[in-house]
Amino acid sequence: MFKEDSRLRQREKLGVEVESVTRGGLAAMAGISAGDTLISINGNRISDLIDFFFHQDSCTLDMKFKKAGRVKLDIPECSGPGIALKHFPVKRCGNRCVFCFVSQLPKGMRKSLYLKDEDYRMSFIYGNYITMANLTEADKKRITRQRLSPLYISVHSTDNAIRRQMLGNPGAPDIMKDLRFFRENKLRAHTQIVLCPGINDGKSLAKTIRDLYSFYPYIMSIAVVPVGLTSFSKARIRPAGKEEAAEALDTIDRFQKRFRKKHGENIVYGADELYIKAGANLPPVSDYGDLPQIENGVGMVPLFLHQAKRPGQAKNPSLLKYLAFTGTSFYPYLSKFIEKLKKQGHHITLVPVENRFFGTSVTVTGLLTGRDVLKSLEEYAPSHDILLVPDAVVREGEDIFLDDVAVTDMEAALGIKALLIGATPQGILEAIGRQP
Repeated sequence: MFKEDSRLRQREKLGVEVESVTRGGLAAMAGISAGDTLISINGNRISDLIDFFFHQDSCTLDMKFKKAGRVKLDIPECSGPGIALKHFPVKRCGNRCVFCFVSQLPKGMRKSLYLKDEDYRMSFIYGNYITMANLTEADKKRITRQRLSPLYISVHSTDNAIRRQMLGNPGAPDIMKDLRFFRENKLRAHTQIVLCPGINDGKSLAKTIRDLYSFYPYIMSIAVVPVGLTSFSKARIRPAGKEEAAEALDTIDRFQKRFRKKHGENIVYGADELYIKAGANLPPVSDYGDLPQIENGVGMVPLFLHQAKRPGQAKNPSLLKYLAFTGTSFYPYLSKFIEKLKKQGHHITLVPVENRFFGTSVTVTGLLTGRDVLKSLEEYAPSHDILLVPDAVVREGEDIFLDDVAVTDMEAALGIKALLIGATPQGILEAIGRQP
């Protein structure tokens, strides 16, 4: 960790390398090119992308580069200089969380899957969750100075003994002290509680929600998410069962009623998976406000169901036969929408895919491997023309599954065309509405 921090500081001293320059843009015309190093903007040292975003928001930029030297640009409408910088090296997580998904991965998978980041910059830019266990005083000063909020914080418990047990880090700082720092500096955060039965549920869960609420509105939302365990897990914890999920939802519901009455919003939310595990009805999407934690699986299914009520109509049905798949937990909801489309005359077969790789307790679509999908679809493929692949199962911006199976590999193996689609009602409609 110390060597890594030393390398980070060294890079900060050297500035940040330019990755690309907009062709024909102001920066290119000024002689800036990929490979140059940006040192400062308007006298402010640039150490990473955050600094760049923070200081480039000006209509006049006085920039200093290692090779190009000093460059002054007048930017129309303050639209930026037209350069992209290389990403910063990510600060790694030093915790040993009892439920860590990375620790549950087998060997031999894609390298990027094993990255455990604990970087407040990644939290600010991408919404990644951090525990703040490695925040330095310099980090806190920078967060305050540049107003890097909201951040996304894994709290799990406001009882420090329980939290340190869950993080596998006896030296983790006092979480309440860190949250007071946010309130004192008027910084905002979204928080999550990964629910582990017998550890932070019951009275502990209620206390944590109550403590987090004391920081409202600087704590903007609280998500309660059931622990996810794969067949490779060696942790001595167990997943939430039906009764435990229902108990957690009862606790959440009691707090929601209070919060709605006082503030007009729920503040605390249960993940969709809790409702599915408990066999409970999912709330309407209107209960989730502006869906602050949808990427955390909170409100994702209710949003789909809401969009599916009036999705519009695809173009006239063709003779093409479509094959679609989903995880077992989402299958009951997606199948109802598919039935609507079949009544309109479309030929679609939906197959629920069981997760044999990570274990049957992992039921979400986003954690399906290409091999499991292939095994489940091979008997259906010969009688279909097009496979609809939801974008939730592939790496963002690419067509690669978790186990490095490409969508093109799937086409070749199944002998049918594969089409990557948005995992929404509109995404499905657009796909089946395309002309062959």
